[in-house]
Amino acid sequence: MSLLSNINSKQTAAGLALRHTRGLGSTVTLFANDNSSLATASSSSSSGGGSGGQGSGVQAIEPEKRIRRSIFYVPGSDERKLKSSLSLGADCLVYDLEDGVAFNRKNIAREMVFDALEASEHRKAEKAVRINAVGSGLEFDDLNVVLRSSRLQAIVIPKVQSAKDVQFVSQMVDSVAPFITRKNVRIIASIESALGVMNLKEIATADPRVDALVFAAEDYCADLGLTRTREGTEMLYGRQAIVTAAHAYGLQAIDLVCMDYKNDDILREECEFGRRMGFLGKQAVHPRQLEIIQRCFLPTDHEIARAADISEGYQEHSKRGVGAFNYNGKVIDLPVVKWAEKILSRARQGGVAIPNAEERQKILQAGSTPAITAGGAGSSPSSTTVAANSGKSDTPSTAA
Repeated sequence: MSLLSNINSKQTAAGLALRHTRGLGSTVTLFANDNSSLATASSSSSSGGGSGGQGSGVQAIEPEKRIRRSIFYVPGSDERKLKSSLSLGADCLVYDLEDGVAFNRKNIAREMVFDALEASEHRKAEKAVRINAVGSGLEFDDLNVVLRSSRLQAIVIPKVQSAKDVQFVSQMVDSVAPFITRKNVRIIASIESALGVMNLKEIATADPRVDALVFAAEDYCADLGLTRTREGTEMLYGRQAIVTAAHAYGLQAIDLVCMDYKNDDILREECEFGRRMGFLGKQAVHPRQLEIIQRCFLPTDHEIARAADISEGYQEHSKRGVGAFNYNGKVIDLPVVKWAEKILSRARQGGVAIPNAEERQKILQAGSTPAITAGGAGSSPSSTTVAANSGKSDTPSTAA
């Protein structure tokens, strides 16, 4: 049964329904718990439509690129952790209303998360909220509360199985979020089941707000009846499918949680393996994980130096009409140049300065032999320091 059909079939019993139409500038929403009350937002139907008037329901999505080397989950019902999270160095803070909150604390958690969003500062970590799964009966109340914050920047949707899960949330953003900020709200889709993996294309292309795909290992293993091992071979297909879909459609791929949160060696191994697979970041459930994750998901000094050499060499040879060229005894062609540009882009996003020619020579002479990859990428962590407060709690925040 489709999502909207399922919601409509429960409308009489639960009083929950959503009807949202996107035309040339009109949105109509039926809100929860009162089937007789309609909230209608109509935009101007004059030429130009959409983005000009205060009444417009749908806006173009802000194209700003966001770095998410780490996304850190904070239980929405834990006041101490909500307050301490504001000082952490994660790229993305996810206030959790789902697994990290007991059922009888859901209502108070919504209000606490809203207050935490309003208290947060701009231009620091991205502020996101993980709602309860679409179809759980809790997602509507979650969204009606947190979307009213002007500081909310992303919604993490757990257990995404189809495009309709994503479209439901995007329609709610258009209906509930403040007009001036709704264009900045992104969607991060968490893939947690066999069906989610099979429907990756439709999920990734469901809505322009979709910005990242997350792999949730525990739920995925439970759904498929897998036994999770340290090597992780049982999850290779699911992880690689998510990476492939994310890169095919211009999204970020975020890797699984390291559950051995006190073991730095295991965390580092997972980070390095995930980065080699093509993930751009990793989920975290304890503050002590952040520094290693943030560092590992930056390009290494050796990679940056090599990439800068390749990029400059390509530009110089292109001016002379030369395509492929020799670099340290290896043929450099366009695919390797594309790799180099991605490395440099990630470095700049992470605030790393690109070394000049003299600095690059020293780095490459001192560096170890890079691993064999498409671009000759090394696997050791960058020496660039990434600030992240370790925090005092010895308890993981929540599991993804």
